[in-house]
Amino acid sequence: MLALALGTLLAVAALAFVLYPLLFEVHPSGARAPSRAPRATQASDEDAVAALREIEFDRATGKLSDTDYAELKARYTARALEAMRAVGAEGESTLAQDLVEATVLAYRARLKSCMRCGPRPEPDAVFCSNCGGYLDEKCAGCGRIVEEAGAAFCSGCGRQLAA
Repeated sequence: MLALALGTLLAVAALAFVLYPLLFEVHPSGARAPSRAPRATQASDEDAVAALREIEFDRATGKLSDTDYAELKARYTARALEAMRAVGAEGESTLAQDLVEATVLAYRARLKSCMRCGPRPEPDAVFCSNCGGYLDEKCAGCGRIVEEAGAAFCSGCGRQLAA
């Protein structure tokens, strides 16, 4: 009889432990996680994006004509942009994001860039490590664009491209 009572008590305790977070709002550190924007702005942003997805689906399934789709898409896109701009204006991390973006752009400006592959990670490279193209793009002697991958000499004037 004691084992039955102890087992029942243990089962009730385990059930209460499992159901407590579902029935009551619990946060790990006892405080709410900070939100990036006010709830009303986030809700309108999410609603507008959800509406855009919905009209995309309705058009794909044939429930919306092209004219109705264009009108609704323009309206909901404007709403979504307004909500996102409001979040950006109210967000405190905008300045930090701008600083990070400026740092990344400054880093990329120091790198040489391949016209086919984009910025290359090697700062002293003469040829692209991906496609073999000449990174300076033009011959220093005649100004002709070098398009041949791995060309050691200019096809216009014969000047050596890499020293």
